[in-house]
Parts: sequence; structure tokens; C-alpha cells
Amino acid sequence: MPGLSRSSNVIKPINYLLNRWDGFARFAHDGRICLTNNAAERALRGFALGKAWLFAGSDRGAERAAIMATLIMTARLNNIDPKAWLADLFARIADMPQSRLHELLPWNWTPSASVASTQAA
Repeated sequence: MPGLSRSSNVIKPINYLLNRWDGFARFAHDGRICLTNNAAERALRGFALGKAWLFAGSDRGAERAAIMATLIMTARLNNIDPKAWLADLFARIADMPQSRLHELLPWNWTPSASVASTQAA
């Protein structure tokens, strides 16, 4: 940028933005994109992260913990009881053809008869 020193504190964030312009400007064309991650951070506040999560034991353990957190939060964001959904998912997934797995995603999920009767009680 003309008129600014390369060592200026202002030039670093400007260059950061300009180098990622396509991704940054995408929000103007897609109203679902938020400029901040505030909604995601608010959603995670309700998820209990105790000290045990800090010591997953391994990279694989941390990946598994992140996957479970993602599943639980996705269910919550779709107004579904995560325990009921996961129990039903694990009970049905082995017998479900791969072409129908999308039915078990939280936004498509219909509880099985056993889950529906448990929730009604």
C-alpha cells in the first residue's frame, strides 16, 4: 500500500484481509454466513468442558471428543435431545442401508417407535 511503511502495525491486518478477500467477501452473497463465530461460542457455553477434556490422552482421543461434542451440539441446535438421538442412532445405524444414512442426521431424524414412546412418557 502506498504511503504506509511495510513495518507499520496497520499493514499486517490489511494484508491479512486482502490475502483472504474471496472468503471474506463471500458473506455479502450468502446471508447465512456470519462475520464472527459468536453464535458458535455461545452454543458451546452450555456444553460442560471440565478439566478431563484438557487431557484427552492422545490426538485420537481429542479427535473423538471433538466429534462427540459436534454431534451433541448439532442435535441441540436442531432442538433434539442429544441422548435420545444418539441412543436411537446407535440402535439403528447398523441395520440402515448406506443410501438411507442421511435420515439419521439431526435435521432429518424421526425418532423410532421406542424412542417416541419413551419421550411421550
